Amino acid sequence: MALDNDILEKLRAGDQAALSVLFDQYADKLYTLALKMLRDQAESEDIVQETFLKVLTNIGKFDARSGLGTWLYRIAYNSCIDRLRQQGKEELFSDTTQDADEVEFILPQSFVEWHTPEAMLIDTEGRANLEKAIEHLPDPLRVVFILRDINELSGAEAAEVLGISLGSLKVRLHRARLMLRENLATYFEEVTLSKR
Repeated sequence: MALDNDILEKLRAGDQAALSVLFDQYADKLYTLALKMLRDQAESEDIVQETFLKVLTNIGKFDARSGLGTWLYRIAYNSCIDRLRQQGKEELFSDTTQDADEVEFILPQSFVEWHTPEAMLIDTEGRANLEKAIEHLPDPLRVVFILRDINELSGAEAAEVLGISLGSLKVRLHRARLMLRENLATYFEEVTLSKR
């Protein structure tokens, strides 16, 4: 938080180096979020640029009730929703048309001992299977998983970015993890059998 405050003061003073620090710290994470929501590289790059332009033009309005990073994620998330709205696809992430807390899902039927997450990241095949499973999550669950488990925002930060309650966020994250576990169970079962 002290780093955020320091960067915030420098940004308000017009320090371009502070913007570079902020960009280095968040650009890749914002791109990942946008890519998972929009599924288009060029659009996602535009979202990152748009986010930092909005930061520059609105830094004087930022009241620091939330963290600077949380504000960046919220800007990027809202920009993605605007793009989806322009494409007629905003209902994918809308709580009014489909409450993600009521998304029907199947409880895991197959329980297999998982590798550690670190082992999956090292294993190319495991990482590819994980990416594929993430892509198959319903949109509201996928974005929660990306914010919490990939970009490592706190529950409160992710809930603020998405404009939902912390309780709703926890339910969605739990469901996303269960669905991932179910979708990856076959892969892990095959890996476990092949090592015997």
